[in-house]
Amino acid sequence: MINIEQWFAENAIEEVEALIPDLTGLAKGKFVPAERYLADKGFHIAEGLFTQTITGDYTEYVEDINPTDADMRCIPDQESTRIVPWSSYPVAQIIHDCYKTDGSPVEFAPRHVLKRVIDLYDQKGWKPVVAPEIEFYLVKPNTDPDYPLEPPVGQSGRQVTTRRTFSIDGINQFEDIIDEIYEYSEKQRLSLETLTQEDGVAQFEVNFMHGDPMNMADQVFLFKRTVRQAAYEHDIYATFMAKPYQGKPGSSIHLHQSIVDRQSGRNIFIDENDEPNSLFRSYIAGLQKYMPATMAIYAPNVNSYRRITRYNSAPINTHWGLDNRTVGLRVPMSSSEATRVENRVPGADTNPYLSMAASLGAGYLGMKNELSPTEPLETSAYDHEITLPRDLYESLRLMNESAPIRKILGDEFINLYVEVKRLEYEKFMQIITPWEREYLLINV
Repeated sequence: MINIEQWFAENAIEEVEALIPDLTGLAKGKFVPAERYLADKGFHIAEGLFTQTITGDYTEYVEDINPTDADMRCIPDQESTRIVPWSSYPVAQIIHDCYKTDGSPVEFAPRHVLKRVIDLYDQKGWKPVVAPEIEFYLVKPNTDPDYPLEPPVGQSGRQVTTRRTFSIDGINQFEDIIDEIYEYSEKQRLSLETLTQEDGVAQFEVNFMHGDPMNMADQVFLFKRTVRQAAYEHDIYATFMAKPYQGKPGSSIHLHQSIVDRQSGRNIFIDENDEPNSLFRSYIAGLQKYMPATMAIYAPNVNSYRRITRYNSAPINTHWGLDNRTVGLRVPMSSSEATRVENRVPGADTNPYLSMAASLGAGYLGMKNELSPTEPLETSAYDHEITLPRDLYESLRLMNESAPIRKILGDEFINLYVEVKRLEYEKFMQIITPWEREYLLINV
């Protein structure tokens, strides 16, 4: 356990970035002088920060939550205490949990939503284990949103234009940025494992070690900040948009999930013969059944659904299969103790706390209700019907109407999340796109 006072003294900390992950997964909070922070042992901030959309608007739902827009008490998770490696002077960053004035948790805070699901596993004597893999693009700075994105210029001095999947030389084109990402990540105790060149131009994937869901969600939250910062320092943008380019692969976050017994440490997905068991099949069945109702979390933005297209390196349905990368739920080839399922549906733009909560929650429901999955698919899932929701509006409707998902994730969270995302959708629907001007202006 980190002792914050001692850690501050050892690192000569002058200031604190007091962080709260919002519904989108962005870092909100305050800068606080170190001395003041230690005296207060946390900080206060308006509860209404969770009602802000990605466009900066606020939903009117804030009046239903707390008409006075009162403060929350934000308590540090001491284990999340880390240095800010890119600061020019000693600054700490600490992630906080949010509580109301009566001491009860703020139900719609993403960290609490994940805690709520983890508690269900605790009651069973189980411990979820998650290993994320997240993709992102490096792109040329885009200061005018009316223009499409362009690939960046690499160390060769030429703009990168070729898809170079798994290429080592492709990674080396951006060696300075990659090195800085790893350096910053090491200083923040982020458990990065491997990095590969992905299928898109200047697209990369980073694999994390497996671990506790909250810790891994914290790491993804911090990693996205880190990648953006490292890119900025080299006059390049990094984007976790689900679909930044037309006609090129989107970016996802794959969630490898297994469950171990807290007492024995044994993977509960295997039987006494080290074979996948009924709990494993039911976990997969839960992911299948509740995928449509949790899609608004896995695909939280209007852009997210541009990724869900046939033959484009992204799932289009809820099929599962053994070592089959075309399905939404892949079971990798592994040792029996590492038996797990990989949820390939979430986009890189998802909030990691919420996507882990949704996926673990759906699997829990599958095991609790002893659901049965479909047979594993041995062919390409792209040859089958698209069964995932195709737009944000439909996904929000399915989430709003799902009683089991409401019970797992909480009514207060569902109500607020649906309202915030509906407001974002309505804002988007007011925009006239270049496609409409191109094909409709003088043709209809």
